Amino acid sequence: MSQSVLLTIARRSIEEVLQAELSIEREKLLSEYPILSQPIATEVTLYLDNKIRGKAKSEEPQRTLLDDIIHNAKIAAFQDENFDPLITSEYLHTTIELTLFTEEGSLSHKSGPILKEP
Repeated sequence: MSQSVLLTIARRSIEEVLQAELSIEREKLLSEYPILSQPIATEVTLYLDNKIRGKAKSEEPQRTLLDDIIHNAKIAAFQDENFDPLITSEYLHTTIELTLFTEEGSLSHKSGPILKEP
């Protein structure tokens, strides 16, 4: 599975809240990528203008990888007590970093913003 699939899940999780509509096809993802059903802890960090804009981390693998990414992306975007909830104009310029905590160590992936500054 490519890192872009995982980052797309994180992005779509935030979009579901901003657009008030479910867009993640859980069953399809789970059938295509069985690893998403494994319990793996994650951390989602949002950056705006290269500064942290929200963060959420699971200390232990208590949810499936799919559910943990969705959960932490939404917490980082809308419930981090250090920031106001993310708004659409910020989201479009937000970079997302996703870290997986596996038995072999941590793996980190980053996606650029949807809109880049001119």
